[in-house]
This record gives sequence, structure tokens and C-alpha cells, in this order.
Amino acid sequence: MVSRNEESTEEKTAVGNGETITVYSDYVCPFCYLGRKSLEKYREERAAELEIDWHPFDLRAQKRGPDGEIDGSLDDGKDDAYYEEVQRNVDKLRDRYGADEMLDLEEIPEGIDSFDAQVASLYVASEYPDHWLAFDEAIFVALWVTGRDVGTIDVLADLAKEVGLDPDEIRAAVTDETYRDRLREAFEEAQRHGVTAVPTFASGEHAARGAVPPEQLERLVDGT
Repeated sequence: MVSRNEESTEEKTAVGNGETITVYSDYVCPFCYLGRKSLEKYREERAAELEIDWHPFDLRAQKRGPDGEIDGSLDDGKDDAYYEEVQRNVDKLRDRYGADEMLDLEEIPEGIDSFDAQVASLYVASEYPDHWLAFDEAIFVALWVTGRDVGTIDVLADLAKEVGLDPDEIRAAVTDETYRDRLREAFEEAQRHGVTAVPTFASGEHAARGAVPPEQLERLVDGT
């Protein structure tokens, strides 16, 4: 679920190590965008290179029907007051991380399903790892800066082309049942690791949950 808190921390099972930070995220989560902005600042300031080990998370699993589609009629317990509080916390972190370009929640198209975007991202991470970070960032920007529906194949194909990938290959990958099954397995793996909300950052035996500041990411990875 998206936490209404602006940031939180939590220790978990070992899922990361050393010069790599493990990140569990979902593109439709505003705090995942803000958490990535924080991570970007930390990586820029860090003397040594830090790799990102991305793991997908199905934020809207509770609203996914038997056919795999998002069912808007299902009650997830999130009312207007909930989203108003989320927006207030987004505003605080947007100012803190210099993310003035980020749209408000009400400017984002309703009912976006990130499943196809995560399939595409999983494919790129597997087949073109050197292009993955640029593709991942392009998806976040497309949704949270320009308000595009990243749940559509046409948008994902356009983003792939922007970062130097074959758009037709991405179209094919999104409908490939092998990768769709791999994504479902990745969602289950996240649950086995005890991940219940995103973003979650992990390194060694510890993890931090929420859009935590760069200095907390530094303590998580470097122990300083």
C-alpha cells in the first residue's frame, strides 16, 4: 500500500549488500518517485558508484480482479481524507527534494495500472541492463512529470525509443507471458521478503521504508 506517512523506516531480512542498494517500487506510487529523487541525490554525492538492484511491487494487488485488470469497484479503504493527507506529505517531500516538476495527485490519470510498465522494465533489466536505469527514470517522469498513462503499450514503446531501445521489441515483451509470469513471481518474492509498502530500500541486513532522505540512505548503505 502507499503509506500516508511522508517517510518511515523499518528493519527487515537481508535483501541487499555492499555497493548495491536494493529498491522495491511501483511506478504508480508518488513516494517511489520522491524516493528515487532522494536516491539520485545520494548517488550523485557518493564517492563510489552505487548500483541499483530493482525489484517490482504490485501496489494495487488488492484491486486486481481475477482477469488481471484493476477493478475500480473494489473498496481499498482509501477515502478522500486519505488522499488529502498523502498530497500534504507529497508536498513536503517535493519541497525537500527539489521535485518542483512533480504533478499533484489530482493531475495524474485515474486508474493507471503499472503492470505492463513493470513487465517492460523487468524485460529491459534482464535483456538490456545498461539501458534499464534510463528506461526506469523515463517511466517515472512520464507519469509524475508529464501525466502520461504509463499503463499503455504505446507510451511504453515511445519511452523505449527515447532511451535507445527498439519500441517493437518492448511491445512484444509486454505481451510475452513468460515475462508476465516472471513479474508475478517477483511480486510473490517481495512478499516473502516481508515487503508490505513502497518504496523500500535495503542493504545488508537492514532496510528503510518510505521516501527517506539521502543521509538516511547513506547510513543504510555505508553505515555512516
